[in-house]
Amino acid sequence: MANPFYIREATAPVVPVILSIPHCGTDFPDEVKGDYLPEQMASVDDTDWFLQDLYNFAPELGITTVYAKYSRWVIDLNRDPESAPLYNDGRIITGLTTTTDFLGNPIYKEGCEPDVQEVNRRLDKYYWPYYQQLQSLLDERIQQFGKVILWDAHSIRELVPTIRKEPFPQMILGDNDEQSADQEFIDITLKNLSSKYQVNHNNPFKGGHITRYFGNPDKNIHGLQLERNKNLYMDDAERQFDEARANTMREVLKKNFEELIGTI
Repeated sequence: MANPFYIREATAPVVPVILSIPHCGTDFPDEVKGDYLPEQMASVDDTDWFLQDLYNFAPELGITTVYAKYSRWVIDLNRDPESAPLYNDGRIITGLTTTTDFLGNPIYKEGCEPDVQEVNRRLDKYYWPYYQQLQSLLDERIQQFGKVILWDAHSIRELVPTIRKEPFPQMILGDNDEQSADQEFIDITLKNLSSKYQVNHNNPFKGGHITRYFGNPDKNIHGLQLERNKNLYMDDAERQFDEARANTMREVLKKNFEELIGTI
């Protein structure tokens, strides 16, 4: 069976940084494609559009990238496998196998929502392989370098009223309240991102399941999640990739990765 994810190998000597992009997937497996509402399938929302393109510079820095093939509407790679909520403050957060979009609209045809057996099948076939691939790469880098940074990349609309009434800050760095990474790496990243953008720290996002699951400084894995507004690298309508905006962000991201690599 083909992998339910893509790997973009480093083109320079590898460094102790692994890039994960779990929400850029747009495909649907043939076995479930017919279960969704056609009008929703016409424009798959809640996708971290074009992030794999934004990070196209990663290989030349020695960074290996793992990114999703399938839409988060199939299974959300950044949610708890037991569907435990990441936040308990009343916001709408779509689940492991969500049946609605971020705005609460149904995405499945009536009666086609996944049951427990189907959820477990998706975990086995699409979810855990992604985690196993990340773990394998992290183990390799720890063996070679002694420690590793896992950078989990995300993007979001500037305004999602079901999560937050006001617009999001331009960027949000999440590290599970400074538990998933050493302070040194957090400080470097906040400094570099803040040189160009408005950056919040752990508010309103602290890092999702990937950051919390893997990020453990005691085990030499430092997990950081970066959430950013889509209009920072897409057009104002958040539909098309904007090369000029992307290049501005790439410069900041490159500088940050280079400093992290030099420090680690």
